[in-house]
Amino acid sequence: MLTTLLAAADPVTFQWSPKCAVVMIICNILAYAIARSNIEKPNEGFPIPNSQFFGGLSHGSVVAANCLGHVLGIGSILGLAARGVL
Repeated sequence: MLTTLLAAADPVTFQWSPKCAVVMIICNILAYAIARSNIEKPNEGFPIPNSQFFGGLSHGSVVAANCLGHVLGIGSILGLAARGVL
């Protein structure tokens, strides 16, 4: 009986759409801008191939920027979905 109540309390989940991808891309671009301006030594560490494409950031800086971008993205997507924008 408890699982039936929990299943009934589950809100409708958000369906993926191209708008969701656009929000994630924008958040990742914002995260790269934040990373470039705030990381003290962005070139230190393992270099990545074609690093100029990533703004001259090292491997660790790119991973950190992607992590921040995805955290910002999922928060933005869930917030916009809860408000009914997405």
